Amino acid sequence: MKKIVGALVCIIFVSSLVLIPFANADWTMFHADPSHSGAGTGPLLLNPGVLWSYTTGGLVLSSPAVVNGVVYIGSFDHDVYALNATNGAQLWNYTTGNSIWSSPAVVNGIVYIGSEDKNVYALNATNGVKLWNCTTGGKVDSSPTVVNGVVYISSEDGNVYALNAANGVEEWSDAAGGSSESSPAVVNGAVYVTTDDDSVYALNADSGAELWNYSGYFLSPTAVAGGVVYVGSDSDPATDLEAHVYALDAASGTQLWNYTTSGAVESCPAVANGVVYVGSEDGFNVYALNAANGVKLWNYTTSSDIDSSPAVVGGVVYVASSPGNVYALNATNGAELWNYAIGFVSSPAVVNGVLYIGYGDQVYALNTSSTSSPSPSPTPTISPSPTLPEFPAWIILPLFAVMLLSIVFIRKRIVILQVVRRLIE
Repeated sequence: MKKIVGALVCIIFVSSLVLIPFANADWTMFHADPSHSGAGTGPLLLNPGVLWSYTTGGLVLSSPAVVNGVVYIGSFDHDVYALNATNGAQLWNYTTGNSIWSSPAVVNGIVYIGSEDKNVYALNATNGVKLWNCTTGGKVDSSPTVVNGVVYISSEDGNVYALNAANGVEEWSDAAGGSSESSPAVVNGAVYVTTDDDSVYALNADSGAELWNYSGYFLSPTAVAGGVVYVGSDSDPATDLEAHVYALDAASGTQLWNYTTSGAVESCPAVANGVVYVGSEDGFNVYALNAANGVKLWNYTTSSDIDSSPAVVGGVVYVASSPGNVYALNATNGAELWNYAIGFVSSPAVVNGVLYIGYGDQVYALNTSSTSSPSPSPTPTISPSPTLPEFPAWIILPLFAVMLLSIVFIRKRIVILQVVRRLIE
């Protein structure tokens, strides 16, 4: 009996160990995942200092992907870089034919990225060897989204492309309002993308067929959560249309709500725990909006425009102004925890308590430090009730099933042992 109880304790202990790595999940593509949620899990980053920096040969506006201890990022020097996430040492680089705005996606050991040389590239994540490239008719500044063996990406030739992730063969392309720089979000068999005709389109992920479109003056990439598409827009003087954050029904495109700002919203919204976090150029504000109805929960004013897309990890919102600072804000009430002076930046990725970001010609890693402090350097304090991270259902449900089956097995074994003992006696 003691051995059986011990086995049960071991199962629970091992299960907790299984969950621990997922508390520090990788940041696999632009804005964290195919839905562009911008949400991750992991420890708080307080009193940040420079863990390392790496200088490229050009401007870094590409946002980093961080997978299996490696940072992948592009630069205007035409190169894709793989850097050791712990110390910034270069592992490899691959040279394309032009500047790279695109943020990489790293899935199943392959790095996917676009270049202004009109190509989409697939590179071996371990050594940077090119596996394939697909040539489009225009610059590829869009960031790829990879789902179910397909790479979805936009080109300045006006098309959204679906490419076979294994070989780069085109499965379909769709003009979809003349899509160019926008990075598509892919959720539940649909591709959501903003376009050059100022609309949001939903396309069938298998065929590219249009499901719906919604007209506006849209700027930001789309984020999708809970069956809702969240997207930002600019004002249109010709029609007196104001800038907004919109919530659209993902199935039909029907507007659910909008929140009016007084400046352009180029920042891709982040969505976590029923709250939409987004930056605006209306006096440099970060907003937290109720995801269900668009009611403002709080706003925080930074020092300059916010084109960077926020990341939400461990109850903290990380966002960068351009040029200006990286800010850490309490996700519950918007209180500033710290800010770090930095130049013109990409959108941050936060993994294992380290924030990775590009600015100028450099890639920076900021982590908790007792010797380096931000400027200005307040004493960081966490305001009450920060939001706790959520574990994905695809992790918890199978694990729970294994635990349940293990308990059932152990109970049956106990019954069998009791029967055998009675027979012996």
